[in-house]
Amino acid sequence: MAGLRETFAKNLKENRRKCGFSQAKLAEMVGVSTHHIAMIELTRNFPAAELVERIAKAMNIKIFELFVEDSSISADFEMLRKLISSDIRQLFEEYLEKLTKKEK
Repeated sequence: MAGLRETFAKNLKENRRKCGFSQAKLAEMVGVSTHHIAMIELTRNFPAAELVERIAKAMNIKIFELFVEDSSISADFEMLRKLISSDIRQLFEEYLEKLTKKEK
């Protein structure tokens, strides 16, 4: 499991690239130096809360997306999918059982 700085840096870089922004462009949009953005992406600096908000807004993402690991999201969704699938299967089997009893 990666630390908070590493996760933030990775997500910042990935989302910045998805937006098609260079470090310089993002820095200009959020009012900091290109060097500061580079240092955040290298995990040498960590942004203040206000800067995190500006970064998320500039990239049109939710703040939490900068702090979560992809694997944790994938694992959560997979667990939810399995749970829902199991519930649907159980409900379907119960429904079929009721139909079968009515036919007899």
